[in-house]
Amino acid sequence: MRRICVFCGSRSGVNPALREQASLFGEVLARKGLTLVFGGGSIGLMGAIADAVLARGGEAIGVIPRGLEAREVAHASLSQLHVVGSMHERKAKMASLADAFVALPGGMGTLDELCEIVTWAQLGIHGKPCGLLNVAGYWNGFLSFLDHAVAEGFLPPEHRRIIQVDDDPERLLDSMSTFVPPQVRKWLGDV
Repeated sequence: MRRICVFCGSRSGVNPALREQASLFGEVLARKGLTLVFGGGSIGLMGAIADAVLARGGEAIGVIPRGLEAREVAHASLSQLHVVGSMHERKAKMASLADAFVALPGGMGTLDELCEIVTWAQLGIHGKPCGLLNVAGYWNGFLSFLDHAVAEGFLPPEHRRIIQVDDDPERLLDSMSTFVPPQVRKWLGDV
């Protein structure tokens, strides 16, 4: 793993711990020599993680759609900034640049990005590690939903294990570095 794509909010949220953990995650990436790939914004958790990476001499690559470039206040100090035509292009470009994916707290956009990239892993489109930094239990409701989907027979247990979860950035990245993707088996219809 050399490049970590981070999905996270363009807002900071109401809990100060979320922004603190985004900054800490950026510090950890820089210390480990890992490149940040992210949505390219300078505000919210996106800005916090990029600022932390850059402040410690790390590399940060942003990917932002032209229509959001001004609204999300594109980060002006990045190592690279790719301006693309659409959200679909943004997700595809970030996926092509990354060796692994981590979701920090965020809203609908973060959830969309996470679910799409995990679905691609489930389908065998990629075998890259996917993780959740579960800051202050932010993702607990989502994780309960996934467990419910397993219990109801809609999500195979091995696909549930695609998403690695921790509340500590170092431990999460360490566990992701040893990730072995599940073998994709016939998953359509009854198993």
